[in-house]
Amino acid sequence: MKDEKAHNMRLIITGGGTGGHLFPGISLAQAMMRTNPGCEVLFIGTERKVDKKALLDLGFATTAIKSQGIKGKNISAKIKALLQQPVAFFKAAGIIRKFKPDLVFGVGGYVTGPVILAARLLGITTCIHEQNSIPGLANKLLGHFVHRVFVSLPGSERYFPAAKTILSGNPVRSSIVKAASKVSRKNYQAPLTLLILGGSQGARRLNSLMLEAAEKYLTGVRPLANIIHQTGEHDESLVREKYAALGINARVEAFFHDMAEIYSRADLVVSRAGATTLAEITVFHKPVILVPFPYAADNHQEINGRYLVEAGGGLMFKQSELNGEKLGREITRLLGDTKLLEEMAANSGKVAKPEATVTIINGCLELLKDKLPQNTGKILAF
Repeated sequence: MKDEKAHNMRLIITGGGTGGHLFPGISLAQAMMRTNPGCEVLFIGTERKVDKKALLDLGFATTAIKSQGIKGKNISAKIKALLQQPVAFFKAAGIIRKFKPDLVFGVGGYVTGPVILAARLLGITTCIHEQNSIPGLANKLLGHFVHRVFVSLPGSERYFPAAKTILSGNPVRSSIVKAASKVSRKNYQAPLTLLILGGSQGARRLNSLMLEAAEKYLTGVRPLANIIHQTGEHDESLVREKYAALGINARVEAFFHDMAEIYSRADLVVSRAGATTLAEITVFHKPVILVPFPYAADNHQEINGRYLVEAGGGLMFKQSELNGEKLGREITRLLGDTKLLEEMAANSGKVAKPEATVTIINGCLELLKDKLPQNTGKILAF
């Protein structure tokens, strides 16, 4: 029987360090607030600038905890990171006691560890979401303690206890899901639009490859393709000036906030293979050329992208094997073959999971059914 004093839901979402970690959390928070009026949300993230950008102007209460990764660091950095953990744990515990959440949900990044652990020891319901094909160290450990684990990609279930693991897909922001649902089958008309995404922090090598490709090949395409290029902060001016010098119409920004509109315009995407980006690309049924970040932990970006390539929705090239000439040749070939673009787009859409947010919310509400008001129920869509 439900508690007669049941209250409106209070939710903590923790994670950060990249936009890819935070965007699924934003999607969950927005959907939970729409479907459960009165729900209060607090984000616990890192002090990194990318976290602040991702949450900018969204109206969420936020706070930050210092927590650094251990894997891949030198010995002194590892010691410093380890010494931060007790401080992070006690700070997280204080925040949790004050906010009194019904649920603490981790979306990845090392800040997730101390927050989820503190919540679990305080008797709070906890869940995590693993975006990538190979979990990070924090989620591998937390999977044994939390009440439920949601995973994005087939195969990653094997890293977690089967009884509490659900293949949900990766949550995609509602603005993107809604925009994607309104876009009819793509009508490929020249000039086509090429979108380049290096992830929330940009990708210097991908930027330089694209500039080489543009100079050697794209300037020869008639009519000239339009380019939308997300560069990260360091290369924004350089990339913009280079496109202008080549006479190419390009929208160049360090970071895009209007991704729904950006994806709607794109005919072909060149991208890293972060899990959130892949989820968004497939929801929009976009053909893609993937260039995985080669230094991602456990090479997870390359493994992330395999399911999309195997489905026929994209091509993938290792950065070490790619130069501007090869990339330019592939882009030019695809832009010149609209039938192939149509086939790849259809295949991309077949592996999309636009219902991921709904699956996760319903899974969380099932855990909380005895703590929340009678009118808090499962949702079919949002």
